[in-house]
Amino acid sequence: MPEAQETAVYTHGHHESVLRSHTWRTAANSAAYLLGSLKPHMKILDIGCGPGTITADLAELVPDGHVTGVDRAPGVLEQARATAAGRGLANVDFAVADIHALDYPDDTFCVVHAHQVLQHVGDPVRALSEMHRVTKPGGFIAVRDADYAAMTWYPPVPGLDDWLDLYERVARANGGEPDAGRRLKAWALAAGLTDVTATTNTWTFATAEERAWWSGLWADRTLASAYADRAVQGGHATLERLRAVSEAWRDWGRREDGWFAVLHGEILCRKEA
Repeated sequence: MPEAQETAVYTHGHHESVLRSHTWRTAANSAAYLLGSLKPHMKILDIGCGPGTITADLAELVPDGHVTGVDRAPGVLEQARATAAGRGLANVDFAVADIHALDYPDDTFCVVHAHQVLQHVGDPVRALSEMHRVTKPGGFIAVRDADYAAMTWYPPVPGLDDWLDLYERVARANGGEPDAGRRLKAWALAAGLTDVTATTNTWTFATAEERAWWSGLWADRTLASAYADRAVQGGHATLERLRAVSEAWRDWGRREDGWFAVLHGEILCRKEA
């Protein structure tokens, strides 16, 4: 196996405000581009599984197969195991893993999936090469990542432009690439993947409930998560500036005409048989 490589720091951490978003994610709202390719018998690797909600959905969709969820953070895997156990799933397991050096033999999985992962890794091309390596011939590599610079919102509340500029600087200082969505196809081709289908999809937050949820989690994340600590410790922002950004989020969330769209890039790559 190649040596593990870790040149990026996970920007968000696993504060409650982060997991509030992660536990909302489902296969339907976060992996729809993949679902038509699934078969009941498939063996799936879900990389960066976090609290396991997408993982559990995938396990339900392959009742005669098996899903392994992996993450760099051991602590969040306990929540993932609880998620699977609470849904009575017997065809799923979880383990700690590094996407740059997966501890699995060549040609192991029918599908290797990663949602919102490559934006946080130090070497996304190497990560895709590893995903390709452990995929069976004829199987699928499926990746979806947000693109922060392509996020858009209304109305133009003062402070949200500041949020985007600050987030992108912190993420890049941590070794990641927050505009990963637009780069997925290029990274896949650089990794030697062929038969690459590139698509996009969005999350939209526009109702009162959606605005309250989305603005609230970012307002809290800006002040209380690992991202906040790294912003201050890295010299990117003062606590006063973070408070202003947090309040800008709450201001936007109170706007009846508020609308926010998150663009995602997606790639579905079939490994040559």
